Amino acid sequence: MNDRAVELLEQYEIEVLRTRKGRGAIVCDTDQGCLILKEYTGNSDRIQLQNRLLQRISEKGLIQAERIVPARDGSLLVKDMDGTEYVLKTWLEGRECNIYDRSECSSAVSLLAQLHQCMELPGDTPGLPAAFSPEKEYEKHNRELRRVRKFLKQKGQKTWFEISLQNTFDYFLEQAQEVTEEWKEYSAQAKVQTTPDSSLVTFCHGDYQYHNILKGSNGWFLVNFEKCLPDNPIRDLYLLMRKLLEKGNWSVSLGTELLAAYEKESPLPAMSRIDLYYRLAYPEKFWKIANFYYNSGKAWIPGRNQEKLEKLIAQEKEKQHFLDEVFRSISGMRST
Repeated sequence: MNDRAVELLEQYEIEVLRTRKGRGAIVCDTDQGCLILKEYTGNSDRIQLQNRLLQRISEKGLIQAERIVPARDGSLLVKDMDGTEYVLKTWLEGRECNIYDRSECSSAVSLLAQLHQCMELPGDTPGLPAAFSPEKEYEKHNRELRRVRKFLKQKGQKTWFEISLQNTFDYFLEQAQEVTEEWKEYSAQAKVQTTPDSSLVTFCHGDYQYHNILKGSNGWFLVNFEKCLPDNPIRDLYLLMRKLLEKGNWSVSLGTELLAAYEKESPLPAMSRIDLYYRLAYPEKFWKIANFYYNSGKAWIPGRNQEKLEKLIAQEKEKQHFLDEVFRSISGMRST
């Protein structure tokens, strides 16, 4: 971050006691506590929406989360001489959630359930983006996968990674297409069976993973809401569970504990459980590996790509066992 950004702090009603560089940011000790100044790359509508959501969370008082600190003139963003925009937010000096500690993982999921009780805005809130559509997202992923498969088939001399990728492609592509079609069917049924309340719009954090779940002396603190968006709260639960389960080799006991921790705070409706099942069942990790390969330079393929692919293939049996055990009633629908 440009050192000149420190001068921007003069635009705020704060007394700066000390500053230090953080990861792509400036951490400030002030008379109003610890704050962080970060570069902002979104648009003005986006920051206004994020601020309304953070205010809603603060008003509810169920959890601790970052807040945006306005400048003296009330603006949420300030600019440096180059026109680069920055945002000042409250911050916590703490550590990230320990993904290898089951009790902390369960606490993170419980915290998420409490967060979701605060993540609603009125339907007439200015600047509301369109609701996210998993079906459209999966269809887009499937088109990208077919493009990569075609490229691999037409490629001449292949590396070991490309051979490994091609050998597993049909299996995962078929899985992706099957999950997409089934999810579209059940989603259509849900829309017929339920009448959404247009007076309120439910949001997700959008990037709820251990990097953004901090623990300090006063408990847990949530940060980085830049990716918040309208979607089923299951989106956040899916992202965190997938990350933790990949680390835990798709442990049935771990997955069961995480679901129980969430439902202790907020029981899941039947359609939300089906939603979670299909998001976990879709081979997103395979899509990420294939898409990254296709969109990057192929003259040299990092060895890390091969490691990720090998781990994905090695865990596939455990993943399917996990889905069958934890979502037995839903996975049974796929064979009927």
